[in-house]
Amino acid sequence: MGERKALVVGINDYPTCPLRGCCNDSEAIKDLLSNHGNGDPNFSVWKKDNVATKGELRGLIEKCFEGDADVALFYYSGHGHIDAVGGYLVTPDFSENDYGVSLQEILTIANKSKCKERIIILDSCYSGFMGSINTDGQNTANINEGVTIMTASRNSQTSMEVNGHGVFTSLLIEALNGGAADVTGHISIAGVYAFIDKALGPWEQRPVFKTNVTRFTSLREVQPHVDMTVLRKIVNYFKSEDYQYELNPSYEPTNRSEVVHNVIEPYAKDENTAVFSDLQKLEGVGLVVPVGEEHMYYAAMNSKACELTAVGKQYWRLVKEGRI
Repeated sequence: MGERKALVVGINDYPTCPLRGCCNDSEAIKDLLSNHGNGDPNFSVWKKDNVATKGELRGLIEKCFEGDADVALFYYSGHGHIDAVGGYLVTPDFSENDYGVSLQEILTIANKSKCKERIIILDSCYSGFMGSINTDGQNTANINEGVTIMTASRNSQTSMEVNGHGVFTSLLIEALNGGAADVTGHISIAGVYAFIDKALGPWEQRPVFKTNVTRFTSLREVQPHVDMTVLRKIVNYFKSEDYQYELNPSYEPTNRSEVVHNVIEPYAKDENTAVFSDLQKLEGVGLVVPVGEEHMYYAAMNSKACELTAVGKQYWRLVKEGRI
């Protein structure tokens, strides 16, 4: 894995309008990005809380996106502001008509960066303005290839705090802890957005997600929902993505003569029950479903079959192509 670096900023100490949860946010995000779920190192994180001035914050952002790292990520939790000119990340030295670092400046820095993938995550009021910057004739009007933006709210919405964290970051924490993981345990920025978007109701603040990438890099890895050795067997059990795997009572482990209940032939066979165990695990993560029965048990006992779901077919193709 190539170089991965992250700048994490939380600002509570505003002179006239202090916040409470932003440094909690930055601490939690720093901890999650620093390591994968198994403790392996992940991002090299530079955490700077209560950045005092606009100039300091601007310099930190430039430092974050300089160089040619594989992934450069900037996370911010603090006040945001919007006026007739644009949107801003507010710094404690703000004054009328000079609120902080403009979102357009940040997008320009990210757009010009040589880092292969640049990710901007903002938990601040009105931060969604970044996704709608439009200055005719300037390249800042576009999100360049390799840039992804995710913000806590739309350009007309405030962002809320609850239980010591921003609502958006609380969900981001859950997502990075595994809530947004795919079957293989990888957490992508798209998966994080889908998790947060689903959790927030239609009347609450709405996150904004805009990206221009050809593939999503994993932000973090956690324990897979199913063991990889089991997942890779999917192409052994299913000869094609539309194949139906025939079952019979010999696949059900409780269908043994020594078990005190009604059993039927063919009785359980160890080689078949081992296969059935794998198929049930794949069913548990939504990759396999029984055909004509509600549960895999009845599919086996009634000599029915099981087949791949739409998602299961996608993972079948990934295994077949050697990508898992």
